[in-house]
Amino acid sequence: MPFVFKRLALLLSIAAASAADKDAPFKAAPAASYASHQTNDKITIGVDPYNGGDKVKAAFGKLDPYQHGVLPVLVVIQNDGDKAIRLDKLRAEYVGPNRDRVEATPAHDVKYLQGPDRPNAIPGPTGKVKVLKPKKNPLDTWEIEGRSLAAQMLPPGQSASGFVYFQTGLQHNATIYLSGMTEAGTGKEILYFELGLQ
Repeated sequence: MPFVFKRLALLLSIAAASAADKDAPFKAAPAASYASHQTNDKITIGVDPYNGGDKVKAAFGKLDPYQHGVLPVLVVIQNDGDKAIRLDKLRAEYVGPNRDRVEATPAHDVKYLQGPDRPNAIPGPTGKVKVLKPKKNPLDTWEIEGRSLAAQMLPPGQSASGFVYFQTGLQHNATIYLSGMTEAGTGKEILYFELGLQ
């Protein structure tokens, strides 16, 4: 009998471990580990476009924002300097190969880019009209705002990460232009970052 309990315990622990891997919370890697990263004044920023594949599922679950005309770009900021950085006025722009620019859409506005379907009405058997329930807006999920880059301040030695959203497709030789970061104590603007999207 003890053998059966040991085997059952082993099977349950394997199932729990695989469930934990499947439901593992999304976590960004260090900024310098991304193929597209840049360092200025002891600040390193890495970016990664999420336009398909398993990484989209890890971050957004069943939703693929790119299929709905929204390009999520993960931004990871590492502050290795000795001064806190203000991020509350951070501006992100997508710059295409022809230098056309698309400003980031605020995360709280993404859900309004695609409205829900209108309900359909069909006649019933006794002449009554039956209203079919409309489908939910696919962009109205917690992951869009919950995983957005929302940090207002970045202390020394810390990192912040999150997504910025653009209403565009991923183009060859496109870049992300980030500006508006300032030193918290002095208000001095930090040099802009321009990172190519791989």
